[in-house]
Amino acid sequence: MRSVRSVRSVSALVLGLAALGLPGAPAVAAQAAAPAAVAAPAPATVTVTGAGAASAAPDIAVLTAGIEVTRPTADKALTEQNAAAGALLAAVRAAGVAERDIRTENLSLTAVYRDQEAESNQYRAKGAKGAEGAKAEDEQLVGYRATQMFSLTIRDIKKTGAVVQAVVDAPGDASRIHSVAFDVKDPQALRAKARKSAYQDVRAKAAQYAELSGRRLGRLVSLEESDGGRPRPVPVPVASFSKEGVPVAPGRIQDEVSVTAVYELR
Repeated sequence: MRSVRSVRSVSALVLGLAALGLPGAPAVAAQAAAPAAVAAPAPATVTVTGAGAASAAPDIAVLTAGIEVTRPTADKALTEQNAAAGALLAAVRAAGVAERDIRTENLSLTAVYRDQEAESNQYRAKGAKGAEGAKAEDEQLVGYRATQMFSLTIRDIKKTGAVVQAVVDAPGDASRIHSVAFDVKDPQALRAKARKSAYQDVRAKAAQYAELSGRRLGRLVSLEESDGGRPRPVPVPVASFSKEGVPVAPGRIQDEVSVTAVYELR
């Protein structure tokens, strides 16, 4: 009864406004005639996290090596460093490393000091007062150190041992090997496989939750990938390379991806 009376009251109000010629009459009439809108219920959803991994045999090796020379004068240090670096580069080229795969990473010339105070063990006998000044006086310039570091990409990993040995032999005592690591030429292909594995995992989990709840899996609402970075190279101790031996690529390069997905449940 109340709703009928309300409709009658609104209708009377509309007629009254229309009779008076007031501008609000059409708007009031439209509001009175329109039925009340009913909001559709939000669909049920499930949020799941999945992980995927992929691995591949390494197909390249990255060797970081360099030259280090210490001499009494800067000129002598640079001269011998340049000669040793030239010998190193000639040797790795002869061993099969392409020019485009040789890159200079660092080149430096630094002064070398000897702490006379530490050698004579007199610093402990001095008092705290003026100790800093005494220490500075005891530092003696003994020479200069020239260094140069190279990154060498070896695309035929079977030649890694030969390249390492060439780096060691050619420059003599000035040679320095910092690291050897195996890697893959195409990390994006490995990432794509890990991503596919992660998606299959997250969808399987969502489908299982839908089944457990007595529903069917609906459309994918959102998908977010966690940034795990690119696959990391596998480091190998330099001591594992013998002079005549051919190294075998150890292990496999692995990439991992994590994704979070939201699905509707029907």
